Amino acid sequence: MTKAADPDFRHATPPEIKALLDTDQALTEKWQALTPLARNEWICWTISAKQEATRAKRRARLHEEVLDGKKRPCCWPGCPHRRESARKWVEA
Repeated sequence: MTKAADPDFRHATPPEIKALLDTDQALTEKWQALTPLARNEWICWTISAKQEATRAKRRARLHEEVLDGKKRPCCWPGCPHRRESARKWVEA
């Protein structure tokens, strides 16, 4: 059974994503058009990578895909901090 969403599940926007948004007005507009849940999914997907090289690739993909109109990261089961069924993706 999936747990109900915790109202405190949302991640703060990390400085690296803030920097992307600060340097690209079009990205900022698309980002603001996303729902808070969708923004949280992008943030969680980006910060969940263990290596900085992977996080950097994910930030680049976030930039490209949000500009292309994607609402959520592809092949991501959802923020594991929000859904019990996705917890396996961040537990090692």
